[in-house]
Amino acid sequence: MSAVSGVLAFLAEIGVYVAAGWWGFTRRAPLAVRLLLAMTLVALFAALWGMFGAPSAAHPLHGAARAALELCWFGAGAGAWAAVKGWRAALSFTGVWLLSAVPELVCA
Repeated sequence: MSAVSGVLAFLAEIGVYVAAGWWGFTRRAPLAVRLLLAMTLVALFAALWGMFGAPSAAHPLHGAARAALELCWFGAGAGAWAAVKGWRAALSFTGVWLLSAVPELVCA
């Protein structure tokens, strides 16, 4: 993986956390509930990525399982971006993710 695609992959990963937390915080609920939801979503996404998707994951996935994880994980991020900022933000986020994923797919 090139340095550029590595940076883009990291930015896409951070983008999922930001979108999930932002989505949780923008729900119609009391402030304490919104904060708890935002923090819980970020923690849940981090735990899932740390267990299965990160380079040093405890149980790294490969092949089709890895592709399914990335589609669901980054797809949820795109959906959260669409919900909080609209379809242009979701498309921009998806573009960053695809730019980071294509070199990995081509070199594999």
